[in-house]
Amino acid sequence: MDILAKEKKLDSLIEELHRLDDEKAIQNIKTTIETYLESAMRDLKPWDKVLLARHPKRPHAEEVIAALFQDFTELHGDRLYEDDQAILGGIATFNGRPVTIIAHKKGQNTEENIASNFAMAHPEGYRKAQRLMLQAQKFNRPIMTFIDTPGAYPGLGAEARGQGEAIAQSLKLMSSLTVPILSVVLGEGGSGGALAIGMGNKVYMLENSIYSILSPEGYASILWKDASRAQEAANVMKLTASDLLEFGLIDGIISEPLGGAHRDKVRVFAELKDTLRRGLETYRLLSPSAIKDERYQKYRSMGFYQRFNYDNLKGY
Repeated sequence: MDILAKEKKLDSLIEELHRLDDEKAIQNIKTTIETYLESAMRDLKPWDKVLLARHPKRPHAEEVIAALFQDFTELHGDRLYEDDQAILGGIATFNGRPVTIIAHKKGQNTEENIASNFAMAHPEGYRKAQRLMLQAQKFNRPIMTFIDTPGAYPGLGAEARGQGEAIAQSLKLMSSLTVPILSVVLGEGGSGGALAIGMGNKVYMLENSIYSILSPEGYASILWKDASRAQEAANVMKLTASDLLEFGLIDGIISEPLGGAHRDKVRVFAELKDTLRRGLETYRLLSPSAIKDERYQKYRSMGFYQRFNYDNLKGY
């Protein structure tokens, strides 16, 4: 039984609880719910976390912005082609301090999903993000990014307008900025489409979010020529928050209630706000060049170079 089937059973128990008017029966159901949560919703498998990361009721960027920030003003367009609805960006205040926000936008229903292209950005989306990053640097505003995308849009039009170049330029720009960047993976963090706004000084993940080179379905299709083996792929991809923290690729995990972030968004938003507050405070006294250098060293030390120094390469 996967996590969604377990959740359906849990919801039926809660509905039954609401229908009862017998105190003893209510207490019995509450005990059943608590026991079920502990047994069924703890120690989730990687595929369970994939399903939770994609859950339609999961907190989206617009909800996060409304809960954590004040005076948000959305800014539109890349000044080159058009305004990509898959990328949401603007300025706001956070604890009284002006910040720039850049996020993937997922809709709350089918109509909104289609309008935002299911959070799969075109090149103009990443160029809009770059424009806002440069503006943030000009006015010395910290940048906060919220990641939730299956990946960059792979359509013919996007490729014709330079999808790969747009992502590469985003990475190049983020590596050179002298303002702090805090990034949070809310749901799915897919491939370069996620990384293009995710090169933060600090990178955090919600507990049941995922971050990987591509989707489990894509991984299974490429490696095994069989997309139906996605669940198996999830088990070997090391895409969960705990995996990435262990590898040193992220800086922290924001806990979720049993059953997923959608079961208590208020609690998740409170912890997320505290995490961002503490993360931003880290850079209050650092010089612009120190902020940039810290980010450079963070990514320079990842992967191969984290395990082998330059001398090990001699002779190859």
